[in-house]
Amino acid sequence: MAEIDTDAKQCDIVIIGGGPAGLAAGLYAARARRSTLLIERKVTGGQIALTAAVENYPGIDSINGFDLADAMHKQASKYGMETAAGDVSAIEQAADGTHLVQSNEGAYAARAVILTGGADYDKLGVPGEERLTGFGVSYCATCDAAFYKDQTVAVIGGGDAAMDEGLFVARYAKKVLVVHRRDELRASAILQERAFAEPKMEFVWNTVVEEIVGDKTVTGIRTKNLVTGEQGSLDVTGVFIFIGMTPNTSYLREKLRMDGGGHVLVNEWMETDVPGLFAAGDIRANSARQVVTAAGDGVTASIRADHYITDAFGTKPTIAAAAAVSA
Repeated sequence: MAEIDTDAKQCDIVIIGGGPAGLAAGLYAARARRSTLLIERKVTGGQIALTAAVENYPGIDSINGFDLADAMHKQASKYGMETAAGDVSAIEQAADGTHLVQSNEGAYAARAVILTGGADYDKLGVPGEERLTGFGVSYCATCDAAFYKDQTVAVIGGGDAAMDEGLFVARYAKKVLVVHRRDELRASAILQERAFAEPKMEFVWNTVVEEIVGDKTVTGIRTKNLVTGEQGSLDVTGVFIFIGMTPNTSYLREKLRMDGGGHVLVNEWMETDVPGLFAAGDIRANSARQVVTAAGDGVTASIRADHYITDAFGTKPTIAAAAAVSA
């Protein structure tokens, strides 16, 4: 058990991660009049903030991902949620049940913690990838596609993210070469239909990237056909990589039950096997990895965290000055 840190900022609920799950959790926690702090290490909104168009959020026909995240953050902040920058490195539980959250920007003590840290993009791990990241290698089409107007680029992957981002790149590029290690896509039917209907998109099947080539910027990729063993090359000026994501749970290993991929195991209330510790969104096992389901996870976790604090600590909600807003 950790010792109580008297210098740590005291909160009812600390939320780690500022994506849709964290923002929805923050909204409900703040409206429940719990003192609420959200910690985000990068951009508030998480991966959704880098998405050009969200078209499957109920009630909204289409919205820019950053605008959606910004609206969610402003709404939660209106009811008193505070936001802090920082990279969380450890969580320990004190003898009184309080969770001590350590980050590079400070320490926090919370009666309940909701983990919504999401996931990071997986890398190919091939020569040239790291060296040329930011110089032709990208993991965000929304951020970088405009730099490749009328050029030929490669998109690596065959899932929803690869097709969605590839379609966005096609708005700018002359040609988009989709390189996939299998002979069929794994993306949803609607995204496959859109991708196959896009004349700028061409598909290179059963193929992996063995090297990304270029001196100061990307000039091409070296490939290998997994069926024939034939090696080849493609002349491209950009490489967009979308092959999966890894949950941000490395600092939680040996502390929580997880599946083989590092996703946290929870019950239907988003409760982990540690009392007062919850997980929601892409960080949890069996997540649908959609904006709306992540938000729903966050709401569920927040409601349960509120009940947990009442049951475990017998404390009533705290009305912070910033939260004095009529519901």
